[in-house]
Amino acid sequence: MKPEILLIEPMMPDIERQLDAAYTVHRFTSIAQLKDIAGNIRGIATGGATGVPQDVMDSLPALEIIAINGIGTDAVNLTQAKERNIRVTTTPGVLTDDVADMAIGLILSLLRGLPAGDRYVRDGEWGRKSAPPLGRKVTGKKLGIIGMGQVGRAIAHRAQAFAMPVSYTDLRDFGLKDHTFVPDLKTLARDSEVLVVAASGGAGSRHLVSREVMEAVGPEGFLVNVARGSVVDEQALAQVLEAGKLGGAALDVFEHEPEVPAALRHSPRTVLQPHRASATVETRLAMGELVVRNLAAHFANQPLPTAVI
Repeated sequence: MKPEILLIEPMMPDIERQLDAAYTVHRFTSIAQLKDIAGNIRGIATGGATGVPQDVMDSLPALEIIAINGIGTDAVNLTQAKERNIRVTTTPGVLTDDVADMAIGLILSLLRGLPAGDRYVRDGEWGRKSAPPLGRKVTGKKLGIIGMGQVGRAIAHRAQAFAMPVSYTDLRDFGLKDHTFVPDLKTLARDSEVLVVAASGGAGSRHLVSREVMEAVGPEGFLVNVARGSVVDEQALAQVLEAGKLGGAALDVFEHEPEVPAALRHSPRTVLQPHRASATVETRLAMGELVVRNLAAHFANQPLPTAVI
């Protein structure tokens, strides 16, 4: 018999076909759905932002593996997974380029006012109403990066093409050539014209970007988040934007997705995306293939390609 797995978040059609061929796949709709099948579910495929709701995890006594289609693990109870000997895998490296590309795209969109210009043309206002405000030059801006892992380094690499001096903060100094380590986050924020969040999510980084950090970036500075929404204090962000104490913010992630505060949605100082940094055909296929490989390895009692635990 095929192993039974729970698909919590939809994946690319080709990936779902592979899963259907190898497993009995139950597509998650509600906790009530699991009443008669919970004891048979041995694996979960899910997304990084969605993870595994605690009530779902608690209801699956036979669960052996959680294969995350993404790099975030903060939406999965890793402590409980370890206690229950549940393996957890992610898709590291595969989405690094796309997330870094999105960060640069958000910087350009925010500083140059690309969304406003697009609306100006689409709405037929060109030649009829005053043009949108002037943007800000990107080339040469001082870039600060919070979290210098694979994504942070990929962002820094791309920033070099824009002659942007790069400084960063992390748990330690990586001794990176051409990039300056700044141990204090507020100092990094104060010295940056654009501050990009590329840090991991989870309890340890919740609201790491506080009101004080945002105010340190200042009314002439900009914040970009391509990490996790929980890293930024969203309520404080809305307030400092409204007060003009931060120049602008570009966000691909939010604290309570898909809910986005109205103050951020309606602010003229924001550029927003629906958590789509890795949303390219090529990357989503590659991520899905890695999920398939991790599940296949587990059920074949082979080493997992990208195990977290």
